[in-house]
Amino acid sequence: MSHRSRMAACALITGLALVPVSAAGQSPAGPEPPRTPWGQPDLQGIWDFRTITPLQRPEDRGDQEFLTEEEAASLERAAVDRAIRLWEAEARRTEAGGNVGGYNNFWMDQGTKPIETRRTSLIVDPPNGRLPALSAVGGQRTDARRAHLEEHPADSYTDRNTSDRCIVGFNAGPPITPLAYNQNMQLFQTPDLVVIYTEMVHTPRMVPLDGRPALDADIRLWSGDSRGRWEGDTLVIKTANFNDKRQWIPLGSAGAGMGTTAGMTLVERIRRVDGDTLEYAFTVTDPETWSSPWTASIPMQRTDAPLFEYACHEGNYSMVGILAGARMEEAAAEESQ
Repeated sequence: MSHRSRMAACALITGLALVPVSAAGQSPAGPEPPRTPWGQPDLQGIWDFRTITPLQRPEDRGDQEFLTEEEAASLERAAVDRAIRLWEAEARRTEAGGNVGGYNNFWMDQGTKPIETRRTSLIVDPPNGRLPALSAVGGQRTDARRAHLEEHPADSYTDRNTSDRCIVGFNAGPPITPLAYNQNMQLFQTPDLVVIYTEMVHTPRMVPLDGRPALDADIRLWSGDSRGRWEGDTLVIKTANFNDKRQWIPLGSAGAGMGTTAGMTLVERIRRVDGDTLEYAFTVTDPETWSSPWTASIPMQRTDAPLFEYACHEGNYSMVGILAGARMEEAAAEESQ
C-alpha cells in the first residue's frame, strides 16, 4: 500500500544502508532460531517479501551472480527516485487498451531494495538465473495459447487468467513471488499444521504435518494439495494436484501464453535465518512446461504492519468492463467492414 512505500522511501532518503553480507553473498550465520513450546522452529509472524530484485537475471548481466555494494545502492536510489516521481505525478486518464488502473502510483508497493544477498535474480538454479527453456510440448502449448489470445483476448471470462478472475492472487502463489503490491504473508503453526495466509486475495493454505496421505489424484485444487515435514530446522512443503485451469504464470517474467499444467509439482523450503528473516525457497517441476526444474530463493523480512483487506471481487467491475469493451471493439470492427 502507498503508506508503506512512503515510509520506506523516507528512511532510505535519510540514509541508504545495506545489510552486510559475506564474501559468498550470503547473510552471516545467525543465532539459534526461536522455537515453539513444542520444540519446532518458530516461523510465525507477518513476513514482507517486497524486493526490486527480479525473478530472472537481466540478460545484460550475463554470468554476474551478485551485485556489488555500489550497484545495489545505485539501484536502490533509482527505485526511491522513481517512486517519488510517480507519487508526485498528476493522475492521468486511462485509454481503452491501456494500463487500466495505472493512473497513479498510490496502490503500488514494489519496494525499493534488492534482496540482502545482493543476488542479481531470485532464481538460483539454473545458474544463469533465468527460467529454463520451454519443453517441446510446453512451447507448442504456449504458442497455441498466445495465438488464441491474440485473436480472442476476451471472448469469455475463461480467456482471462486466474488473477483477473480473483481466484488466486498474482503474487500469492504457491509459489509466492514478489510483484506489485500486497506483498505480505502471515504464517501460523500448531504441532500438526501450518497455515500460510497471503495478503493478496487472502488465500489460506493449510499444510498438514501429521503424515496424512495426499489426496487422490482426481481431486484438484486451485492452490494444490500440500503436505509438510521437517528436515532439521527447515520446513519442507510438497504440493501437487493443481487444478488444470489454474495455469500459474510467473507474471512479469514469462511471455504471453505461458502457464503451468496440472502435472506441476512444487517443493517449498522455509527456514528462520534470524529473528527478522525467513528464507523462502521453492523448486518448480513441470516437464510439460519447462525443459528442467528451476529454483528461486526469496528472503522475507518480519513486519509489524497488519495484513490489509484485499477486496478483489467486491465492487470490482473490471471483468464486466473487459468483456463489454471487447464486444464494443467487435461491433466497431463489423461496422467498418
